[in-house]
Amino acid sequence: QENETVMIQEIRIKNYLSFRDEAVLSFEATKDITFEECQVVNVTPKVRLLRFALIYGANASGKSNLLNAMDFLCGFWFDKKSDIDEETGVLPFLLDTETPNEPSEFNIKFFVDDKRYWYTLVLNDKQVIKENLYVYNSVQPSLVFSRELDGTASLIKLNASLVKANATIVEQLNVKCLSNMSFFAARNQVNCSLAYIDEVRDWMKNNMMPIIEPGTRMFEYAGKQMEKNAELKAYILDFVHKADYNITDVYTEREKVPIPDFVKTSIMEDKDIPEKTKEKMLADNAIERLRTDFQHTVKNKRGEENYRLPNSLQSEGTKRTFGIEAAIYEAIKTNGILPIDEIESSLHPELVEFIIEKFLKEKSRSQLIVTSHYDPLLNTVDDLIRKDSVWFTEKEKDGHTTLYSLTDFKGLSKISSFQKSYRNGVFGALPNIHD
Repeated sequence: QENETVMIQEIRIKNYLSFRDEAVLSFEATKDITFEECQVVNVTPKVRLLRFALIYGANASGKSNLLNAMDFLCGFWFDKKSDIDEETGVLPFLLDTETPNEPSEFNIKFFVDDKRYWYTLVLNDKQVIKENLYVYNSVQPSLVFSRELDGTASLIKLNASLVKANATIVEQLNVKCLSNMSFFAARNQVNCSLAYIDEVRDWMKNNMMPIIEPGTRMFEYAGKQMEKNAELKAYILDFVHKADYNITDVYTEREKVPIPDFVKTSIMEDKDIPEKTKEKMLADNAIERLRTDFQHTVKNKRGEENYRLPNSLQSEGTKRTFGIEAAIYEAIKTNGILPIDEIESSLHPELVEFIIEKFLKEKSRSQLIVTSHYDPLLNTVDDLIRKDSVWFTEKEKDGHTTLYSLTDFKGLSKISSFQKSYRNGVFGALPNIHD
């Protein structure tokens, strides 16, 4: 997958959370050639896509909602509903009398290899009204599948000239596709191969990564990944060494710990644990867990010495750094799309810049979307970050969010400090603090 292009061109969201009107986040690069070699991917002779988007805004301005929209889609695509009465989980704009009764809309244009796709989803909290996939085999998009409501049932049609599937398969897809779930969740239950559709399904499953939020417990994930992958461990140790931590090695090992009595009760009552596993756990009277220790190298009057400390004694920032770097490593290796909410949470500002810089210098088709309140990052525009990678969210008086790009403003070449201009309200997207 090293050379495969799997990249988002643009995302459109309408009537979802604080996005009442359509918001568009585009990864299309302007004609600017700054950092062209690493930050821009020429997907086709005419399409140049960015690897990075940085979204600024005041608290509660809606910047996290943009990442939540992507996370909603990732969950919804493969969420197999058990019955027709389950809700879809979509949340429309609620600060209005009309929008709660109107559907939410999502549009994504993206590339898998050199093929450009366009996916649309229109749904309310009860059912999917429309779901379509198009492919651009020429300038005009060709429909791959369409799905709409026929009374209360979903009606799926495949484009026979692109997707070879017999009547039985189409019928099975229609039976499995309840009106409150995605076509892709139904497709996963039918044993067949479908041209174009499977390529997109694999992109959804393998390249769209889950959101990292300030509270996401990332360290356990990093520990498990490092245990399996020596190259990742070397990558992270190199990173923490350059970031001036005195950590020189990491040890991961599995250990057995006794099961406390109150946990035994919950194991017995847990329906998700198979009976055989329960019996084994209770017979061993122990559960296995991953233990991670850090080797710290210090210089003192005796010279250089190594000390081994458990992860419980590491700071939140250290643990978050390990987690974020493990996720970024995976994104780079798989050409993944990784959303990080409030990237500066628990991290020193210079470390945030270093994380972004290291990502941007990698030759890869991965994409990173981050939100932040930390405005000194704006001083790195043109030194580290391209202007067309910077976006702002503004909460309007009626509660809806607008999303706009730094490149929407004129006269950017005359600005000496983007941070000062931002603080002076030139770009909006600041907290509205009253006396």
